[in-house]
Amino acid sequence: MLDILNMGALAQSEAMAQGSLTAVELMSATLARIGAVNGAVNAIVSLRDKDALMAEAAAADAAPRKGWLHGIPMAIKDLSDAKGLPTSKGSPLFAGNIAEQDSVFVRRLRAAGAIIIGKTNTPEFGLGSHTFNPVHGATCNPYDVTRSAGGSSGGAAAALASGMVSVADGSDMMGSLRNPAGWNNVYGMRPSWGTVPGEPEGDMFLHQLATAGPMATNPRDLAALLDTMTGVDPLQPLGMTPSATLPSLDGNAPALRLGWLGDWGGAFPYADGIAALSEAAVAQMGRLGHQVSEISPPFDAEAMWESWITLRSFSVAAGLAAIYNDPAKRDHLKHAAQWEIARGLALSAMQVHDASVVRSNWYRAAARMFDDVDVVILPSAQLWPFPVEDVHPTQIAGREMDTYHRWMQVVVPAGLIGLPVVNVPAGFGEAGLPGGLQLIGRHGSDAQLLGLAQQWHEATHWPQQRPPVFP
Repeated sequence: MLDILNMGALAQSEAMAQGSLTAVELMSATLARIGAVNGAVNAIVSLRDKDALMAEAAAADAAPRKGWLHGIPMAIKDLSDAKGLPTSKGSPLFAGNIAEQDSVFVRRLRAAGAIIIGKTNTPEFGLGSHTFNPVHGATCNPYDVTRSAGGSSGGAAAALASGMVSVADGSDMMGSLRNPAGWNNVYGMRPSWGTVPGEPEGDMFLHQLATAGPMATNPRDLAALLDTMTGVDPLQPLGMTPSATLPSLDGNAPALRLGWLGDWGGAFPYADGIAALSEAAVAQMGRLGHQVSEISPPFDAEAMWESWITLRSFSVAAGLAAIYNDPAKRDHLKHAAQWEIARGLALSAMQVHDASVVRSNWYRAAARMFDDVDVVILPSAQLWPFPVEDVHPTQIAGREMDTYHRWMQVVVPAGLIGLPVVNVPAGFGEAGLPGGLQLIGRHGSDAQLLGLAQQWHEATHWPQQRPPVFP
């Protein structure tokens, strides 16, 4: 059973195409694995009825193949819509709300043959890089169930690490794909802004911070899922359809110039062991034939942070102001959400403009940085997975965190200007907890990053080398 689940999605797909594996066999193994381990990690929520899923798998076996995902079980992050399933967003205000249609990328997954089995857990409205909410509870780290799985794609990452799914979707505003991938020893990709469309609703011009993206246990599956999710939606502006990334992984990875950014000149505090683990992984990449150098901070970290929290609060307030302004609903929002919305509502138009000017300046500085390097590297998180009962870290290495999300500042440089990032597993710390690296490239370099990630995977195989062990 576990061999079937550990094959990876492309291998599962090929086996079904050749007739050595059926969708019914894969679904049966998937549901058995969920039954065995999901109680410990709480990654999959709103799981569909077993008989209905088995019937859908049998129908897939009897039907012509739709695409590479034909018969592959997938669970959708509980911020996006999957028709017929609840989209709670981790909030009591939406618990039980049944989606009437699929989100744009979910339609694409179904069109490629995916069988949607349920949802993956997320923090309330995706706010905070720790997956807990009053609807479904907390998601635990498969490598230590007393620890956080990260977030907001914590359910997806934990489900992947536990073998409950072979590929998953995630989304990323402030590290929501990168932090949980790093903490769960899997791969997660924040693609270049505009490659994976959001939803054609509300404002579609101002809030360019978050994007959906793929997660997997190997980069080839990551690339295949990315290629399925990408492409212009005619109802939305600012999108692009890049070339397929999966074919580019078949050749040898070229030698690249890798720039290690360290702690950004002291701006980012790291818990003990984070820098050492990261530096060891970067050095190993150098031994794969790449040129590695330490580079100086290319932009002021505090200016970047102030730009980020202004634009983030502006975006969060735009999405949740109607709930916040309703006295009967406001108290159902967690404290961090209320703080973020209030902050966003208090901003002036010129404050938002000034923040976007800083963002624009950083984009220009980053473009100059990439004249000298092909990829820049940072840790995926500034500390190890923390106790699952904590709300958020309040200090790192003795430095106090002044907001509920300051501890994730290391993900801001790429997120602020929409650069592509692939999280790769980097190994384990002394306590046996995983860590990861952000491989960051210039806009549109998604295929190049995936090629580097694939080379790294072939050299390390971290997800397969050290999977979590359950009683």
